[in-house]
Amino acid sequence: MPADAIRPADPRHALDFNVEVWKPALAAVGVIPLRKKGERWKASRKDGFHVLRHTYASVILEAGESVVTLARWLGHSSPTITLDYYAHFVPEAGGKGRGAIDALLGQPALAA
Repeated sequence: MPADAIRPADPRHALDFNVEVWKPALAAVGVIPLRKKGERWKASRKDGFHVLRHTYASVILEAGESVVTLARWLGHSSPTITLDYYAHFVPEAGGKGRGAIDALLGQPALAA
């Protein structure tokens, strides 16, 4: 996929998708209760479409993709934003640095 094809989503479209597609699909399979006529879907951070974004980001980082690349894919203005949310998913966080210093000092690496 060309780099210029990756653009941040328009939040208005995400809301439309969440209300008109995502929530009805969850209700249809019994994950959330059906909406009563004339009422809005119950707001929830646990079953909103945004959960898939977090899952995607977590899986990508655990697979070893760079934070810089993921930040661009997610439309974050800075990798710092991505790290603030997802640093705990970076594999071997701290282990590589300790290993590099141990190698420099000629010490056997300690288990992480």
